[in-house]
Amino acid sequence: MISDRKLAHLEICKNNNVEHNRTTGFEDIELVHRTLPEVNFEDIDTSIEFLGKRLDSPLIISAITGGHEASKEINKNLAIATENTKIAMGVGSQRAGITHEDLTDTFTIVRDYARRAMIIGNIGAPQVEYAPKAIEMLDCDALAIHLNPLQEIIQPEGDINAEGYVESIKEICSGTNIPIIAKETGAGIDGRDAKILEDIGVDAIDIQGVGGTSWAAVETYRAEDPNLGNLFWDWGIPTAVSTIEVLENTSLPVVSSGGIRNGLEAAKAISLGADCVGMALPFLKYAYESPELIEEKINQFTRELKTAMFLVGASNIEELKQKRLIITGKTREILTELNIDTKKYARRI
Repeated sequence: MISDRKLAHLEICKNNNVEHNRTTGFEDIELVHRTLPEVNFEDIDTSIEFLGKRLDSPLIISAITGGHEASKEINKNLAIATENTKIAMGVGSQRAGITHEDLTDTFTIVRDYARRAMIIGNIGAPQVEYAPKAIEMLDCDALAIHLNPLQEIIQPEGDINAEGYVESIKEICSGTNIPIIAKETGAGIDGRDAKILEDIGVDAIDIQGVGGTSWAAVETYRAEDPNLGNLFWDWGIPTAVSTIEVLENTSLPVVSSGGIRNGLEAAKAISLGADCVGMALPFLKYAYESPELIEEKINQFTRELKTAMFLVGASNIEELKQKRLIITGKTREILTELNIDTKKYARRI
């Protein structure tokens, strides 16, 4: 049953190691320190406009849960914190709430407690018929279409027929009147697929690359035979590489996510050109406790981001996007193989 699977996912993520053994690649990216930053820390503005909504910080609490009674309190706590800090929040796949009315309130509770916040709905690529109900359920500000072929192939009951994804996404985009976000789930998106998504009408891309939660790992804990999951545990594109490649190949707004754990890493992603960042697993343990603990984590993130901005002399997010950075190590090697000029970031004035 779907709700049992959702509970299993929550418990596995809470109690087990589900992160990639590979890193995001942001350790290879260095922002250039300014001895003369010429900004007042107290005046630094971290607010952004993303898909028509104003956010106080370029942070999205990425999709965590929904679809089991146990997730109701978690989503309530996340929603309260989201509303109070004026950021954005995504929910887990809404299929369970659409097909089982007794689970609908595990999602609608988000809008009950986050009436003004940016809320991002969530359906799978083949679920064209669910889009209107998903949007109505939460009065969504945007709808994420999750792409998870790796999870599906490892999942015991996974859908391993990925034919028709492009046409389904195109139909969802043409049939809705709110922004559509194409969102990976831990394996990243390459430049070619990003261009296809842009061409069929997607309004933004959420990277969800390697370096954070591995859904192959999560499903390995559920599988009778763990060999396949163990083999593909670290499959995918590192978040930093995916972020750059998508930015190089499209003009779409980009959410850099997948293993970002603090405001400094967020500053690096934004300096590369990302519009905002997504984080999920770091909030999970606090979501079981209280909205106040979630708010503390959000405020800590924002202070870390502002500190990085202060040290590079950026008074707002648009200025941060123009600051110099240096790319080294394996990340540079991969990008060089992709024929991407990494030196242009260091040549910024």
